[in-house]
Amino acid sequence: MSDIEFKKDYDITHLTTFGIKTRAALFAEYSDWKDLTRICRSDEYNDNEVLHIGGGSNLLFINNYNGLVLHSAIRGITEYDKNDAENTVFVIAGAGEKWDDLVNYCVEHDLAGLENLAGIPGEVGASPVQNVGAYGVEAGELIHNVEVFDRLTNKVETIKGTDCGFAYRDSNFKSIWKDRYYVLRVSFRLHRTNIASNLTYGALRNLQERLGHTPTIREVRDEVICIRNTKLPDPSLIGSAGSFFKNPIVRKAYYINEMTNICPDIPAYPVDVMQGDGHYAGDVEYVKIPAGWLIEHAGLKGTSIGGAYVYNDNCLVLANKGNATAGDVVMLAEKVRRYVNRTFHVWLQPEVYYIDTDIKVTILGSGTSKGVPEVGCDCDTCISNDPRDKRLRCSALVETMGMKILIDPSPDFREQALRLGIHNIDAVLITHEHYDHVGGIDDLRPFCAQGKINLYVSENVAQALRRRLDYCFKDVLYPGVPQLRLEIISDKPFYINGLEVIPVEVLHGKLPIFGYRIGKFAYITDIKTIDDEEKSKLEDLDVLVISALRDREHFSHLTIAQALKLIEDLKPKQAFLTHLCHEAGRHNELDQRLPDNVHPAYDGMTITVK
Repeated sequence: MSDIEFKKDYDITHLTTFGIKTRAALFAEYSDWKDLTRICRSDEYNDNEVLHIGGGSNLLFINNYNGLVLHSAIRGITEYDKNDAENTVFVIAGAGEKWDDLVNYCVEHDLAGLENLAGIPGEVGASPVQNVGAYGVEAGELIHNVEVFDRLTNKVETIKGTDCGFAYRDSNFKSIWKDRYYVLRVSFRLHRTNIASNLTYGALRNLQERLGHTPTIREVRDEVICIRNTKLPDPSLIGSAGSFFKNPIVRKAYYINEMTNICPDIPAYPVDVMQGDGHYAGDVEYVKIPAGWLIEHAGLKGTSIGGAYVYNDNCLVLANKGNATAGDVVMLAEKVRRYVNRTFHVWLQPEVYYIDTDIKVTILGSGTSKGVPEVGCDCDTCISNDPRDKRLRCSALVETMGMKILIDPSPDFREQALRLGIHNIDAVLITHEHYDHVGGIDDLRPFCAQGKINLYVSENVAQALRRRLDYCFKDVLYPGVPQLRLEIISDKPFYINGLEVIPVEVLHGKLPIFGYRIGKFAYITDIKTIDDEEKSKLEDLDVLVISALRDREHFSHLTIAQALKLIEDLKPKQAFLTHLCHEAGRHNELDQRLPDNVHPAYDGMTITVK
């Protein structure tokens, strides 16, 4: 490992565009796949969280990164003529090349295709991940293949561009392949000509008329840079991530029936939307709404919090006055999202990744299937005036990496969402199909206006939901039903927008169900037994939330004593008991008889995992 330098407490501010001071506990660069192989075998790699970054133009570090940051130093640009009638040329660029340097190379060498993407910050390696796009062109339309390093096999592979699942600001690299591949090189299919062909975008449509001739790719490149300079701040002068929010895509019916009733002047443009099966939705019409227009017409131009502000020349940009903190940017982004939703009934989604290892967990419900108080019961717990003894059905909300992930929409979910002011849900994890864990699925409707919400479920749960809620999963849906997509998972880790989720299989009596681990937090409910292999997934936890029904034996639930024994075996720093019935007793009394690091959960409590 002598030729790989791991730098400690390294300042990575120059590898981001926000201009907010950020450091990494460890940092390393690599110049080829052999370097990567050596890095992946190192203790520094295997003993730390790992983040791979390019130019950092889509990243907001909430805190210093307590792990290993990797950066590609693979550079070089080569070209190969196909010698066909279309003058096709394949241009191959290293992942560490500056994107704009590649665009300029192509323009200078009369290679047409990328000129509309001039001026975009970042590096080539991000282009297939983000599917960067601007002025009527997306990188995915031009990517021929992607050379990658597979972390699972430590081998180099080549993936066809057609297999990358490119969609609006999206690709398989951001979802199902997240953290599996490191991009080494990207090959683009271009054409040897200096004549531009893509002038469909509004700002370029009159360029030919103004010039009096068909524009060259150099003229298009220069025009795009001029337009960008009037709309976007130079990151070397004003810190930003460029466009902070995605342009929302909504169903045309929602746009017409809901949004234009609020404001008839809202602009909208037709767009194809990629479905989960990789096909475009041909039977449903969608439109894209300019997020910058929504922000400006919600009265937010120039709005600031601390050192962060909405850029006056382009409201899609959140910029740094020079003294912004990450917290300023996050608070401003949330204010923008709330105001836009309040004004136009649409939620903006960040295009920027929040790099945040903190996890906030809110217990939405801590009760068993009957809830507490039980109907018709007047025991001491059920008649208690302590609000911590009012236990709705079991559910939790996990917030991290800028996302809100719901675990189990219980039959009380509507009340839970209203109590806590939940305005959006990005994904749903379901433990099993019992009604007290899925009875609130229909109440997800308000969160589906902008498209389908992914429900991560086992195959057995998917079959049960299709039977029980068949109206949600028909080929043709009547208006108003929840827009849901069932994502089938196994006991293997999967990713939600880059966040690793580890399913943990336990037995609820004889029924196999899933708990979930995210970082150093795990949520296990309705458990009776767990085998050693699955138990190993729960090692080195900071926080464990686990069900403990009552003191009396139960055929499919842990008793409080059994839960405490499992907690003792797993040794989390803290544990919280949930899925409590009224027999578990009052909160205060139960808390007093538990170990110091174990407490009863209660509805509305929040837990932060650092």
